[in-house]
Amino acid sequence: MVAAAAPTAAQTAQAVAKPAEPSAPAKPAAPVHATHARILAVTPIKETVNAPKQVCHQEQVTHQAPVQDQNRIAGSVIGGVLGGVLGNQVGGGNGKKAATVIGALAGGLAGNKVQEGMQQRDQVNSTQTICNEVNESSEKVVGYDVKYSLDGKTGTVRMDRKPKGKTLPAKNGKVLV
Repeated sequence: MVAAAAPTAAQTAQAVAKPAEPSAPAKPAAPVHATHARILAVTPIKETVNAPKQVCHQEQVTHQAPVQDQNRIAGSVIGGVLGGVLGNQVGGGNGKKAATVIGALAGGLAGNKVQEGMQQRDQVNSTQTICNEVNESSEKVVGYDVKYSLDGKTGTVRMDRKPKGKTLPAKNGKVLV
């Protein structure tokens, strides 16, 4: 068996003086991100809107009929004639004439009052439309706050529309909305 010769001192110095080949600096590994964020909660954002609205309804109204004979001449004339006829039945001579005149005056006044009462009781029913303006308030959804979980962290994003499904698309650790 042949024994290997021990390295000389020069060979050892040369090996020590020779620098080791430098290795390239190690690149940190790129983080791995999820491609979708899991939706944890969706909260609608509501806004109250007040709008005036006209509300109308039909109502039965009773009022006095239009008066054709405001001075009640017909009642006075008819009452006067009837009163004169009745007054003429009383007495004789000049008394008969006085009774006729007094009967005509009393009958005229009575006829006037009777016509007045009839006119006041003459009622007409009609339907009227009554309108009032009221403020009507309603709630309107203007957006959604969406709470999500991505790469172990939670966040919230506001969206115009309600998300469909249970996830949101993500890229490089950020939600794509």
